[in-house]
Amino acid sequence: MTKYDFLKSKIISRDELNENLAYWRFKNQKIVFTNGCFDLLHLGHLDYLVKAADLGDVLIVGLNSDNSVKRLKGTNRPLLDENARAHLLAGFSFVTKVIIFDEDTPYNLIKQVKPDILVKGKDYKKEEVVGYDIVEKNGGEVITLDLVDGHSTSGIIRKIQAK
Repeated sequence: MTKYDFLKSKIISRDELNENLAYWRFKNQKIVFTNGCFDLLHLGHLDYLVKAADLGDVLIVGLNSDNSVKRLKGTNRPLLDENARAHLLAGFSFVTKVIIFDEDTPYNLIKQVKPDILVKGKDYKKEEVVGYDIVEKNGGEVITLDLVDGHSTSGIIRKIQAK
């Protein structure tokens, strides 16, 4: 298997997810889940994802589809299509799997994953995190991580538009 084939194998469907979940649970691995648009990868994303990966053995990243991003962020987004965004995320060695979802929130995906740890940024209160109820009900933990000041996709877009 080439390195590129390995990278592509990290981008999976929801059907493929169940096999992976069974294997990880059999191996008693701690499953961490996070999600986002990851429209233009930057230092803030890298910092956040590394910290999320450090919380467990497996890091699953739920990625908003192009249609989902358009509904959430407006018609000018995403800047990069879902295929490009998924491949960039899969390129990180600490990201185990990437799954694209089309809904506005990853609620159904979190219901399927039932992660041991659900991670979002500190711009959310734990109780406001989509899927909080699922994770808490299943004995998991919701963790919010500090964000890197001055690094956001919206900020980068504004900076580019100002030039």
